[in-house]
Amino acid sequence: MIGRLFWCCVAMVGYVYAGYPALLTILARLRPPQSFASPANLPTVTLLIAAYNEQSVIAAKLENSLALDYPHDRLQILVAADGSDDATPAIVASFASRGVELSYRPERAGKLAAIIRALAQARGEIVVLSDANNLYDVGALRALIVPFIDPRVGAVTGAKVIAKGDGALGDSEGLYWKYESYIKRQETRLGSCTGAVGEIMAVRRSLLEQPLPPEARFMADDLAIAMHVLKQGYRVVYAPAARSIERVSASAQDERERRARIVAQRFVMMRYSHIMLPLANPLLVWQIVSHKYLRPLVPLAMIGALLANLAAVIRPTSRGGVMRLAHPYNWVMLALQAGFYALAWAGGRSERRGMLGKLLYIPAFLVNSNCAALIGLYRFLTGRHTSFWNRVQRREHERSASEQSVASA
Repeated sequence: MIGRLFWCCVAMVGYVYAGYPALLTILARLRPPQSFASPANLPTVTLLIAAYNEQSVIAAKLENSLALDYPHDRLQILVAADGSDDATPAIVASFASRGVELSYRPERAGKLAAIIRALAQARGEIVVLSDANNLYDVGALRALIVPFIDPRVGAVTGAKVIAKGDGALGDSEGLYWKYESYIKRQETRLGSCTGAVGEIMAVRRSLLEQPLPPEARFMADDLAIAMHVLKQGYRVVYAPAARSIERVSASAQDERERRARIVAQRFVMMRYSHIMLPLANPLLVWQIVSHKYLRPLVPLAMIGALLANLAAVIRPTSRGGVMRLAHPYNWVMLALQAGFYALAWAGGRSERRGMLGKLLYIPAFLVNSNCAALIGLYRFLTGRHTSFWNRVQRREHERSASEQSVASA
């Protein structure tokens, strides 16, 4: 029994991080690759920037937006600053002479509510959702709109890239987004992505104008909107050439807080699966469960594996071999787990740069991410989660988007 529990937990962790990507890759190879031709006539685009108390970065974001390679007569820049009680609305208003528009009311109702309210001012056929603390490559909008030439495409997500120069946390975050980028490429080839990056996500305005389920207000805006598009029978695809550059969180604690909030909102989506999932598409449901539902449960599997291993050491058996964690395999597996957590502890305190620093920090990054998932689960179970978007500290932008080197592509 103990051995079975241990290996079931190990199998779940392995499936989430390696098994699902491997199966996805095999299935994707059965589908021919799809390429999109640039449209002859560029659609009108509304760049909708959600900005809550972003006075330190909003001016740089607007300068970056105004410099994008997209015809100005076909681009509307609109900032949703609901609830901001700093200088954000005033700074945005100072850009009015350059065509920037503001959607603002003092009351705060959450990021998704601010986006939906701002849609009344949107004029573009395509709405590009963005945050205030990320910068776009100059050609990002053109890359985002290309897949919409396929009428089955309802939303397009770009690539989140992490700027270099932010130490081990930035390096590990960059590796994580490379991993996510690979999965999104395979999901797109198979048919559709299971989610989107909220800071660079394009959606047909006609789909956004369809009412979202009331339960969506408790979820992360990017995931709720992606599920809304999929539920209506459209595809969500990945455009890696559309790059959004972002600095990493100021500290591992800030990153853990950000992830805990996201995970709590993901558990809310699990609760309302009967409403949010595209149940008419079993393949897509399998992808969502594998990619979005099982990952927040990984820390429970890690704890289960450790407890089962300790039980096998306390009550050893000499029969059954490795599958029952018989002696000496019980000690071998415990030593491997202890080594992993020791590396995580060392990596979290290491300031080494280069490949060694990255390798040391990967276990720390995984442990921190799964600790954040546990915090998110606790908040969900105790009703302490919120739909409000709380800004975490980011390392300041030091260069323009065109000058930034990145840790992930």
